[in-house]
Amino acid sequence: MTRLSTAFPADRAALVTFVTAGDGPTAEVLDALVSGGADVIELGMPFTDPMADGPAIQAANLRSLAAGTRTADVLAIAAAFRRRHPNVPLVLMGYANTMTRPTPAEFAAKAGQAGVDGIICVDIPPEEADTLAPFGEHGLSVIRLATPTTDKARLPAVLEGASGFLYYVSVAGITGLQQAAQSSIEDAVAHLKAATDLPVAVGFGVRTPEQAAAIGRVADGVVVGSAIVELVGRHGTDAPAAVRAYIQSLSAALAVARKEVR
Repeated sequence: MTRLSTAFPADRAALVTFVTAGDGPTAEVLDALVSGGADVIELGMPFTDPMADGPAIQAANLRSLAAGTRTADVLAIAAAFRRRHPNVPLVLMGYANTMTRPTPAEFAAKAGQAGVDGIICVDIPPEEADTLAPFGEHGLSVIRLATPTTDKARLPAVLEGASGFLYYVSVAGITGLQQAAQSSIEDAVAHLKAATDLPVAVGFGVRTPEQAAAIGRVADGVVVGSAIVELVGRHGTDAPAAVRAYIQSLSAALAVARKEVR
């Protein structure tokens, strides 16, 4: 059993949260996510040229880089988190430039030593999956992304070698600015769950407890990122308290979401 394999309860959707490493008081914000009820934490690696991240996360990347955050700092944050929270899954999310230098094997070894459970590399497609092979060799799950444009012909390639959970990007766009129609999410989750035994977590555009609950009734996990990052940007050093209260509201909504439809 791994931390990720036990992170998705049978009776409710898991709450998967995202913050950018080095943006604001990251350690305290991570602790607030845990105490608020997050089941899985994605730690974003700041990068200058994101592909799918919307304005909120782009701004967080720039704040973090301006503060001097580098890959070694991200791994140090991860290692310190693991010492404080030995049982909470931690996933690094980022881009190939940050995850393959100096080599994928060296980065994977350092991530594994830091206690990271998995990685989401946004811009390495399944056709180049061999690039990420060292991550599996170091016990790290390689979490793949499926999107509204992932058709039946493409899906097997996406699922090949995927582990941890499947991240369904619910909109064909960038983070934080829009949410997909609930009916399209339900159809997509049903399609994906018929094709894989991996938990299916849905993200992009989830902001309110009501939205989280609606998705949580059908998905195995709900991913929330931009709304948390915005709180960090807005509150600065006072962000942990605001983040904790917000996560508690999402967690409470997910706790009863499935019971409400019985």
